[in-house]
Amino acid sequence: MIRKGESSAGLRKLKIDREDMLALTRRMTVKRTSITRIAGAYMDPDGFVDGTFNTRFLKLSDPDKAKNLEIAKTIPFAETNRNLRRYVIPEDFRGRESMYQLLMGARTSGLENDALLDIFYEMLAERYRAEQEYGVFLFHDRYDIPAKAADHVRLGESEQMFEYLICAVCPVTGDYEPGEPECGFLFPAYAQGGALINCIDIYQADEKRPHGELEELLLGNGNTSLF
Repeated sequence: MIRKGESSAGLRKLKIDREDMLALTRRMTVKRTSITRIAGAYMDPDGFVDGTFNTRFLKLSDPDKAKNLEIAKTIPFAETNRNLRRYVIPEDFRGRESMYQLLMGARTSGLENDALLDIFYEMLAERYRAEQEYGVFLFHDRYDIPAKAADHVRLGESEQMFEYLICAVCPVTGDYEPGEPECGFLFPAYAQGGALINCIDIYQADEKRPHGELEELLLGNGNTSLF
């Protein structure tokens, strides 16, 4: 079991190319974003869900889009291989009724399967260690990967799409106003113009005191069944 303050040193890690992350984050503006949906939940420090939300991203006002894009952008824009680390999800944690399968289902449904999301919120709330109320923010995006020549000059229309989720866990104050993300993830990982379908990038704002309970939830703790 991974505990707060402990590392995931025993898990297989891969290096993240900073340019891959910049390819995602430079599109995270109100005018350029392709994020399709935002969903989430608000939790109290004891792990009780106070409320949930789920809406099309384009329905938000421009100020709300900008605020939420800053939250989403924090994860891939973080310092790579330090605050944002890439892990291979263990093969025995990708089976039936695993967190891996839940995230794959949430990705495929474009965050429109509330039953899967409710399970995710409950599983996170059971483990997460918080001293105040916090929010879980989930984003779904479809990135049309531009075709490029060997010299990186864009050739024209995209040839493939990268579909992914971003999760950010933020403290909230007042009327559910989110602060800076404390941790989160990008799933699946992205590299060289495509998805690393069995990998996940996990973000920790404080790499010296990480939320190990998030890594435990995403990478396994010896019990692969969620249902």
